[in-house]
Amino acid sequence: MTLADKRLQRREIITKAVCGKGRKFSTITHSVTPPHHPTSILGAWIINHQYEAVRSGDGIEVVGSYDINIWYSYDKNSQTDVAKETVSYSELVPLSYVDPRHRSSTEEVSADATQEPNCVEALIGGGGTSVLIRVEREYAVEMVAETKVCVVVDPNYFEDGKDADFALDDGDYEDLDADLLEDDL
Repeated sequence: MTLADKRLQRREIITKAVCGKGRKFSTITHSVTPPHHPTSILGAWIINHQYEAVRSGDGIEVVGSYDINIWYSYDKNSQTDVAKETVSYSELVPLSYVDPRHRSSTEEVSADATQEPNCVEALIGGGGTSVLIRVEREYAVEMVAETKVCVVVDPNYFEDGKDADFALDDGDYEDLDADLLEDDL
């Protein structure tokens, strides 16, 4: 064992860090029955989207709601109306990574709608009495918690009385491989 190895020590630091991540894309079809039998669909859109994240089992559950608005014609295209319906949903997003050493009592979860619920197709169905709405949505979730990080320290580093210079030059980043950097940074 060298002298340098004898001087180095290890410390465990407790810090908050991202201890779990996940992402899920989903498509769902809703059936809306307007007050009149629709002849044609003139437009369909989603508004008033609200959601929150809750820890659930091996993942994070996104619980929310949105309003579906359908502009349609009826009575052989002689009249128009807008049908409105509020839809509640629950989407379980599995965590693709979980730090096994995190403190579960400190978990904080969050969700980000990377693709807000969006109507991609509207068709007349149900024998001409209802409208089938296909909605796409995507969520990215994170779990932040306290965890331990192990670092190597040299307790004698500052004994010479000089201040350490931790400044970085622009050239310090030249050897970094951009493909290894995460998109989130």
